[in-house]
Amino acid sequence: MIRIKTTLGDITVRLYDETPLHKANFEKLVRDGFYNGSIFHRVIAGFMNQGGDPNTIPGNEGNGHPGTGGPGYTVPAEIHSHLTHKKGALASARLPDQVNPRRESSGSQFYIVNANTGAHFLDGQYTVFGEVVDGMDVVDAIAGSPTGPGDMPVNRIEMTMEFVTKS
Repeated sequence: MIRIKTTLGDITVRLYDETPLHKANFEKLVRDGFYNGSIFHRVIAGFMNQGGDPNTIPGNEGNGHPGTGGPGYTVPAEIHSHLTHKKGALASARLPDQVNPRRESSGSQFYIVNANTGAHFLDGQYTVFGEVVDGMDVVDAIAGSPTGPGDMPVNRIEMTMEFVTKS
């Protein structure tokens, strides 16, 4: 499991074994400290909270607009019908079908569904690779944050990530 430590509290996620490429990639990025200092850059209440763009880390802003950054690679889609966009689902962002017909995932950007009824209109289109097991109140707090242009929170919601050891 992985703890996403944010300025609003902690979220613990469990990664699915059914999506081994996404699981291994996310774990590698966490191990490398890739996400540390990045923010949730797109937040839409009743939908999702998106983060994982290295362009949002202080000092990296000149590399591009929030929502356009990543590690320089994609991850092949691992879409499974039983892994759905329920509330708390952890999924990979990706470019649209017209430029990404194989629905490959962003190498680092992810989102957490915050809608009480889920975001099932995305089922079968994006890879869901984990779920929130603790900290749904923090997911909701992020979703309730005031946003500005581009659905970016007015106040930075920074994150760091670490592995959680079972006790």
